[in-house]
Amino acid sequence: MAQHTLSGLPDIPILLRRSARAKRISLRVSGLDGRVTLTLPLGLAEREGLQFAAQKRDWLRRQVAAKAVAEAVALGTTLPIEGRSCLVVRGVGRKLIRTGDQIAVPGANDRAGPKLRGYLKELARDRLAAASDRYAARLGRNYHRLTLRDTRSRWGSCSSQAALMYSWRLIMAPCEVLEYVAAHEVAHLAEMSHAPKFWSIVTELYGEYASPRRWLRENGTGLHNFRFGD
Repeated sequence: MAQHTLSGLPDIPILLRRSARAKRISLRVSGLDGRVTLTLPLGLAEREGLQFAAQKRDWLRRQVAAKAVAEAVALGTTLPIEGRSCLVVRGVGRKLIRTGDQIAVPGANDRAGPKLRGYLKELARDRLAAASDRYAARLGRNYHRLTLRDTRSRWGSCSSQAALMYSWRLIMAPCEVLEYVAAHEVAHLAEMSHAPKFWSIVTELYGEYASPRRWLRENGTGLHNFRFGD
């Protein structure tokens, strides 16, 4: 068997095997460990099989995520922050310090998760408030409050009372993804539906949004695979 990788967050390793009995391409996700196997007929080019797997990217991510075991964040964890992988290392003093591809967390290992969650929520509030303020000013509308939650069903919302809500886990996504979600929710201050007028407003505020929207669809589930403790 050959191993390939479908890139994203997280990357998905794919085992490629050939079978004389296979009449068509097949993808299987193990119910035991989430391992992905791509089976090809003997005469089919490897390139075609990998293209098939890429076309099934969304389905694969849902299947793998459903079987993934949440990772408890601790010293040694590699954690995405603003789209960049950061290794969690032991720090000194009282403050968390992020430098380059590392974030130093002081104190006991069993407190690293809760401390990182607090750090990420504070950073998320700063980034999302700044983006929301900027887009609301551009739109000429005001919002009444901004809250953060840890929701799986949605990345953000805007109520009819102009209250914005965001998932704090957006701070783990690339910056352009967080910016897009902020523009999306602020656009609802002017248009509550997802009619063509709404998407026109999103484009005016943010620009071309297809790429960050696709990133969330393909990779967003992976942001929930980190467990931060109590």
